[in-house]
Amino acid sequence: MTYPFAAIVGQDEMKLAMILTAVDPGIGGVLVFGDRGTGKSTAVRALGALLPPLNMVAGCPCNSASADAVPDWVTLADDKIVSRPTPVVDLPLGVTEDRVTGALDIETALTRGEKAFQPGLLARANRGYLYIDEINLLEDHVVDLLLDVAQSGENVVEREGLSIRHPARFVLVGSGNPEEGELRPQLLDRFGLSVEVGSPSEISDRIEVIRRRDAYDRDPAAFADKWADAQNDLRARIVAGRSALPATEAGDDVLHDCAALCLALGSDGLRGELTLLRASRALAAFEGAAQATRDQLRRVAPLALRHRLRRDPLDEAGSTIRVGRAVEEVLA
Repeated sequence: MTYPFAAIVGQDEMKLAMILTAVDPGIGGVLVFGDRGTGKSTAVRALGALLPPLNMVAGCPCNSASADAVPDWVTLADDKIVSRPTPVVDLPLGVTEDRVTGALDIETALTRGEKAFQPGLLARANRGYLYIDEINLLEDHVVDLLLDVAQSGENVVEREGLSIRHPARFVLVGSGNPEEGELRPQLLDRFGLSVEVGSPSEISDRIEVIRRRDAYDRDPAAFADKWADAQNDLRARIVAGRSALPATEAGDDVLHDCAALCLALGSDGLRGELTLLRASRALAAFEGAAQATRDQLRRVAPLALRHRLRRDPLDEAGSTIRVGRAVEEVLA
């Protein structure tokens, strides 16, 4: 039984970032950097349990929403639509390329003499979440694979006489400790939102973390029952936000603010503006507002921009401080 998302103490910025990707998966994923033991992995797995289940074809390894969307290499024994939890797939360090993308099914080849495809982690994560702990230690060849798939939304396997394609659209969530190395810029840019987490500094918060975790470890079912109402309320708000998102507007003033902020911070490309816009709109939809405003923009700016800043040798301030400074100057 998974620890309830609503029961996580503090870490409001991390929880907000994950909720925004649940409302709008197109934001582009979440990167969480911080100390060990701060609830990074707990939050990711708890979010998967919080989200409403997906409707998918029972026999499809890619979690296809309808029989028409099932890849042509899949032979269905049963094509009925079933409801299953949103997939949250772990991608472990040291994983092989075949395990990620899929490869020839050796057992079928040996026993039947037929070429068959054995789907990998990317197929399992389609329409869900792909979680990588210690992402800054991930091997370069796996990073290159993820970059290709993140760009196209499709996994392509051309090897061992196989030519396979299948959709691979997922929310990428990475976590790590910055003391153990930095992330490659190409992969860093693929994350829509970035969060910095730390251990609670207030004694009362630390006590509450211990109290809740101890209660969960002693009786997970009773603890889940205690937080069921809060979980259901949060799930309902996410579902309502998803429904409201297509009709949620962002005026020209918000677009101007997005561009002005990114120019002031010198962020490369236009992904910063687009992420700011989507995150502001997702927050407005989650909060039941018909239109994104400067208030939402202020709150999501650190999430969307702190990992997109160039290093400034003349400015020793951290990225969060630099973003906050720009917000105050541009949005004053």
